[in-house]
Amino acid sequence: MRVMTLLLFIVLVFLGVSFATLNADIVKVNYYFGVGNLPVSLLIVGCVGVGLLLGAIFSLFKILRLKAENARLRQRVKMVEKEVENLRAIPLKNEH
Repeated sequence: MRVMTLLLFIVLVFLGVSFATLNADIVKVNYYFGVGNLPVSLLIVGCVGVGLLLGAIFSLFKILRLKAENARLRQRVKMVEKEVENLRAIPLKNEH
């Protein structure tokens, strides 16, 4: 498994280096507060990184909300199971 991970890492590094080499042109980037010159590859990697970070943050909020709902539902299940146990413990009255 470690060999596969290392091999995958080496392939990704190779693809990253070749991508950066093929896209080494400098572009002018207009920020809200200024202007900068960046290589196209760095700009693309930065945008993908920001997108991954924002996606992870929004996913984290969704996951936390679902975990809270799951905890509430588990608590409700315990309460209902306890109620069923109590109802089963009540003796039946025979009206004959």
